[in-house]
Amino acid sequence: MFDTLVSRARASIAKRKRYNQLVNEINSLSERDLADIRASRSDMLHHAHKQIYG
Repeated sequence: MFDTLVSRARASIAKRKRYNQLVNEINSLSERDLADIRASRSDMLHHAHKQIYG
């Protein structure tokens, strides 16, 4: 039981770390970069969240 709790906590921390990395990468894109790839920052953030957390 304790092992399960620890493994879930580690998985949660790993997901949060990856999500934060994606958010930082998306936020580092300039408006010009977003226009070049025809993307919306909010859409990208939504998809990043969906990709990590389901």
